[in-house]
Amino acid sequence: MENNIITNTCKVLSSIAVVDEMNAVRAEVIANRTNSLANGITKAAMIAIAKEKMRNGVCHLFFVKKSGEIREAFLTTSKNVMDVKCNGRGVSRENYATTCGWDVMNSKWVSFRWETLVQVL
Repeated sequence: MENNIITNTCKVLSSIAVVDEMNAVRAEVIANRTNSLANGITKAAMIAIAKEKMRNGVCHLFFVKKSGEIREAFLTTSKNVMDVKCNGRGVSRENYATTCGWDVMNSKWVSFRWETLVQVL
């Protein structure tokens, strides 16, 4: 029952242009995983901000690793990095309810589950 309420609320949000369809999907996934619609909407908005910052440069963010440790990361998906570091044969991390970026401090790809995002600076 609660999942239906979350799904319907996310559909309403996307239909009234508060968020686009992808953000509504993110909000629904996060809300279902955390049992909190407010958490889903908040973190979906944070991910949209992080993805925009990564496209345009470097995004400073924090997320919780599987071990429970808080991870600070400086991630980018800017075109110059993508052209060099991405072979284009993979499946989008969005299909797995995660977001990834190139860690400019450690020179490697990093991904995090949407609900584990803590802060975007």
